[in-house]
Amino acid sequence: MAVFIVETTYVPELSEKRLAARPAHLENLDLMRERKQLVNAGPLSDGSGAVLIYSVPDRTFLDRLLDADPYPKDAVKVASVREWKPNFSI
Repeated sequence: MAVFIVETTYVPELSEKRLAARPAHLENLDLMRERKQLVNAGPLSDGSGAVLIYSVPDRTFLDRLLDADPYPKDAVKVASVREWKPNFSI
């Protein structure tokens, strides 16, 4: 399994659109947690975006998960995706 850190940014002008999709987004996160695909996730303390940590077979699989997220792509942008080699097992 590969571990990826994904950082997202929120588009401030589209916060209402993002918040309308938030319940579906959180349900999706719960489902990925149950499937052990999502290690952890949470918003940044300044409210500008979020960080998500995934444990998935490969980048292609991760991209499919990101594409399926219910958040509107114009309201929540993927700022970076980096593969991570944690020192401790996840």
